[in-house]
Amino acid sequence: MNAIITVVGSDKVGIIAEVSALLAKNKVNIADITQTILSGNFVMMMMVSLEGAAVSIDELRTILGKASEEMGVEINVMAEKVFSSMHRI
Repeated sequence: MNAIITVVGSDKVGIIAEVSALLAKNKVNIADITQTILSGNFVMMMMVSLEGAAVSIDELRTILGKASEEMGVEINVMAEKVFSSMHRI
């Protein structure tokens, strides 16, 4: 199963490192990643693979939800199929 993770918030040092470390700790593989700074706001989108992960997508949401509060950014996790369905025209 693949998931899409989005991270949005004020730019600061360590956002990518912290999110990546949490994913690695839970054996979630980053398949693709893009990030940019828009008017001082950090915006990142990742496609991750949960195959072989130590956590379910719901557990990952909880883990990243706690991290988002600590980091002061917004982190969302969505199954790739749901994301693709929502963004079809």
